[in-house]
Formats: sequence, C-alpha cells, structure tokens
Amino acid sequence: MNFFRENSPVWLETDAMPKFFPLSGDVYADVCVVGGGIAGLTTAYLLMKEGKKVCVVEAMEIGGGQSCRTTAQFCTALDDRYFELEKLHGEAGSKLAAESHRAAIEQVEKIVRAENIECEMRRVDGFLFAQGDSRSDVLQKEHKALLNAGITNVEMLTQIPGLPFDSGPCIRFGDQLELHPVKYMAGLAKAIIDGGGLIFNKTHVNQVQGGNAAFVKTDSGYFINCESVVVATNSPVNDLFAIHTKQAPYRTYVIGCQIPKGSIPAAFYWDTLDPYHYIRIEQSPNDVHDLLIVGGEDHKTGQEEHPELRYRKLEEWTRARFPMMTEVIYQWSGQVMEPVDALGFLGHNPMDQYNVYVITGDSGNGMTHTTIGAMMITDLIMNQQNAWTELYDPSRISLRSIGEFIKENANVAAQYEDWLAAKPRPDYLDLVPREGQVFRDGLKMVAVYKDEVGNLEFMSAACPHLGGVVHWNSAEKSWDCPCHGSRFDCHGQVIEGPAVSNLEKVNIEAPELVGPVRVAPDQLTTNPETAF
Repeated sequence: MNFFRENSPVWLETDAMPKFFPLSGDVYADVCVVGGGIAGLTTAYLLMKEGKKVCVVEAMEIGGGQSCRTTAQFCTALDDRYFELEKLHGEAGSKLAAESHRAAIEQVEKIVRAENIECEMRRVDGFLFAQGDSRSDVLQKEHKALLNAGITNVEMLTQIPGLPFDSGPCIRFGDQLELHPVKYMAGLAKAIIDGGGLIFNKTHVNQVQGGNAAFVKTDSGYFINCESVVVATNSPVNDLFAIHTKQAPYRTYVIGCQIPKGSIPAAFYWDTLDPYHYIRIEQSPNDVHDLLIVGGEDHKTGQEEHPELRYRKLEEWTRARFPMMTEVIYQWSGQVMEPVDALGFLGHNPMDQYNVYVITGDSGNGMTHTTIGAMMITDLIMNQQNAWTELYDPSRISLRSIGEFIKENANVAAQYEDWLAAKPRPDYLDLVPREGQVFRDGLKMVAVYKDEVGNLEFMSAACPHLGGVVHWNSAEKSWDCPCHGSRFDCHGQVIEGPAVSNLEKVNIEAPELVGPVRVAPDQLTTNPETAF
C-alpha cells in the first residue's frame, strides 16, 4: 500500500534543492528579483550571465511556490488555441507567440546542458485531441492556425497511438520538452550562487520602489537597494489595479496515479474541453510502476463551493480512459493566471517606474511564459532589442478582447456583493474541526476557523488587497479571495498574492465550552504553496 500524499506535488520528493538563509541585513544588487520560482531564477540566471549582480528573495523556500505545483510541460502547444491568438493579435502576433515559445524551449535546453543540470530533461511528443468536444472543426481550425503561425512540426492523425481509449482525431506536436521542475530550479539556484549571486529564503517582501533610488523592503525591515526590480510572483504583489483588471486567477487540480510500467507512451496529452485536462507520464527507472499525472477541472479561485469534488471529477475522468490505473497516490492544486487576451504580461510594470518589471499571466503555459519573460526582461535591462516586447507588453490594451475584459471585471464586481449578505453567526458547536466559515458581526465580516481540538480563531474576512470577502476552501484548508486570487492559510497568514499581509486579527466573544479562543498568529506561514 502506498502512502497517499494530499496536497503534496510529486516533485517535492527530492532533496535536490539547496537551502538558503533569510536576509539578515541590508544588501545591494544591480537587480533584485522577487520570487524564487522558475520565472525569478531564470531571470536572475540570465542577468548573472550578462555580468549583473543579482539578488533573489523568496517568501518561503526556493521553488516552493507555484513552480513546484506545475506538471512541467514546456510546449509550443498553447492552452489558448492559435486560432484564438489570430483573432486577438493577428497572424503576425500569432507568429511571434509561436517563435517565442519555441525559443523558450531552446533556452531551457541550452541552460540545462551548459550547467550540466540533472533534471530528467527530454524531448517528447504532444497530442491535442477533441474527444467529447461539440465543436466538430476545432482541430482543423487549430491545425490551419498552427501552420499560419509557422509551426511546421505538427500533423493531423486519426488516433493517438498507444492509448487504451479511442481519442478520435488529434494533432501531434513534435519536440515538446519535459523535466523535473524542482531539480531544474535547484540547478539554476546553484549556478546563480556559483556566479556570485545572492539568494534568500523566508524573506517576505512588503514594498517595492522603483526610480533612481530603487529598493525592495522586507517584513523584517531590511532593504535590498538596487538598480532594477523584477517581480516574478505569479500574481504581482507590487500594484493594486494595473495587471489585476486584465487577468483572472483559477485553481487547477492534479492527481498522480500508478500505472503499469510502459503501459502508456511518454508524451503530453491535452483535450480541448472546458474545463480541460492535461496529462504527462513520469517514468522512474527504479520502480515497477509509472506515474500517470493528470490535471485540470479548473475554476475561478474562491468561486467553487465544494472544490474537493474537483479531485473526484478528475479521478472519474481518468479512470474512464485509463482502466489500468490503480490507486491515486498524489493530489495537489495550483493557481493559474488567465489574461483576457491569452498572452502573458512580461516587461515594464504598468503605472510604475521605468526600472520595475513583472512576469505574470501564465495562461496555463507557465513554463514557457516565465522563460520568455526572463529572456525579454534580460534584454530590456541590458538595453538590447527584443522582437516580442510589444506583444507581451503589460501595458497593452487589446480592443479585440474588450468583451472578455468586461466579463471578467463584472465577475469581480459581483463578488463584492458578499458585503451585503446576511451570513449569520454560526453555532460554534456545529463547526466541524479543521473547517472555517464566514459570518457577519455588525458591519464587519469575520472568518472563523476551528482547529482539530476545538479551539477557535477569528480574523477579518476582508482581503487586505482590495477588500474582497474571502471564502473558505475546504480542499486546501485556506481562505481564498474570489476577487483577485489572494489566498491565506487557515490561520489567516498570506500564502498567495496579490495581498502582501495577513488577515487582520479580530477579538470575538465565544462560549467557554468550545475551548480557548485564539486569534491568528503574527508569524508568516510555512505553507509550501507560497508563490512570492
């Protein structure tokens, strides 16, 4: 019997990642990178190779944010179809997007070989199929758009070879790339340190200042004085509105299942459904099984009453197609940022100083989007030309996506109606241990959490970013903001931006028979899901 790893990505079962200390004093760097995932580490690495002194600060452990929660697929196949890119950005924009994702894959391969990083990197095929999609022409439209974009190593097939179910027609993509993301980040971190860079763990940033006297300030009061700042935190933590009105946060779910070794060809598999599904095979040379990794069933963050059911749906979908799978031994979720026009926001941060940059808007292709961002920002800081700058400009306004922009912001506005809801105070005896609930206390909205021994913790339910009312996430045991995706652990400690501070402590009278009343502690969380 295998031990079930709840909310624990398979990639964390390695000791490859070196350990780093928190920042304990003021330092100087040419460039301060906020965020220690693939985006931040790749940016720091490329700038270090250009001769810049770099400093990376990460709120938790290097690689412990969203980058360890990915399925690590470096693809030219995009979650937002190329025929949609043509509509939004024209054929020229679609070609640039294809070119940039190809270049990102080549850049990763170049880094791995140059630094001799042992990260199980290999090229694989990818297959896009439309089983169950009511759009009968979706694959034909996509194939045509791929050729228009200059992606030629694709072909239409009548069936995906080697699968135990009838996929129907598909598009085969050649030369995709997979690797072990934590081992890759460990190699990047080692190369940065060997090159004279600085890396600090458990260093939480609460202020970013650009301009002639740029700096990054931490919760401990220390400063990183610098010439440029790169915010690479999945969701930007350095502005209130500029980016957050143009992208939406989604939770995505992943399960890892045992299958007989060699029973499924090592490749990427994606369907065109909504919500969609994505698959890769993790092979272990020392095991009699392979791991079937299946993700999908996305929904907007904080807007699903029973998120735990998404895992069940994912397992049901998988068992219906892969009858050889045995037990589910891994289960985790991650956060995906969906831009309104399908491309990442990479470059100068809107409404900020000239030397503050951002990498966000992964659109389900975080591995390549983050690498593209690192390449572009390196060019911007080094005053070098880059053909993709305008396409990915975070300040861009796309009139062709105005409908999606209006829809997403109307959805956000609707979430503030929670402030008008009655939400009566619960009977504390009825609260289930390790569960939470939001209720009204006069004009305040309060979040209460009951721990495993019956103690109660009370905190404000108002997200410190822009005041949305947080919702309880029963699957992750967290408080999630349905407006812009900020997330807090069960004690109210921030684990996901754009918020940079904890939920405020609240004193509430409670019956003694429930147990002593506690309030949310001040210490930062040790939750491995922190993304900045």
